[in-house]
Amino acid sequence: MYPFEAEARKPRRARNLATTSGLVVAAATAGSLATEPDGGWYRGLDKPSWQPPPEAFPIVWTTLYADIAVTSAAVLNELDRRGATDQAADFRKALAGNLALNGGWSWLFFRAHNLPASTLGAGVLALNSLRLVRRAGRVDRRFGWALAPYALWTAFATVLAGVVWSLNPDRD
Repeated sequence: MYPFEAEARKPRRARNLATTSGLVVAAATAGSLATEPDGGWYRGLDKPSWQPPPEAFPIVWTTLYADIAVTSAAVLNELDRRGATDQAADFRKALAGNLALNGGWSWLFFRAHNLPASTLGAGVLALNSLRLVRRAGRVDRRFGWALAPYALWTAFATVLAGVVWSLNPDRD
C-alpha cells in the first residue's frame, strides 16, 4: 500500500464534525429566524389538544440537531476510513439538502402562513429524513438507528401540520 492510500483512509474527524455542525447550525439559524411562536397569527390558530407544549420544541430540536451533527460526522468518518470518497460526498449533499428542507419549513409556516405548503413541505422533509436514515444505516445499522428519532419527529410534525391545516381551513 502506498502512503497516499493509507492517508485517504484516515478519517477527517474534526473536518467532518465541523461540516455537519455547520450545516446543522445553518438550518437551525434559518428556521429560528422565521419562527414566531408568540406571533398573533400562530397564537390565533386552532391546534389539536395533543400538540406538545411550546417548551418541548426547543428541547426536542436541540437534541435532534446535536444527534444529526454527531451521527452524520460518524457516518462520514466511517466512509473516510473505507476510502469511500464518492459515498461521503453523496452523504454530505444529502445531509445539506435535508437540512435546507428543514430550515425552509419555518419560512413556509411562520412567515408565509401557508398551511397547505407547510404540510406538504413537512411531508417532503419527513420522507427525505427517512432516506437519510436509510443512507446512514447502509453505512452502519447503528447510524441509521441513531438518526431514526429525527425521521420519526419529522413524520409527527407532518401529521401535526396537517391537523393544524384541517382545523384552520380558511387560514391558508
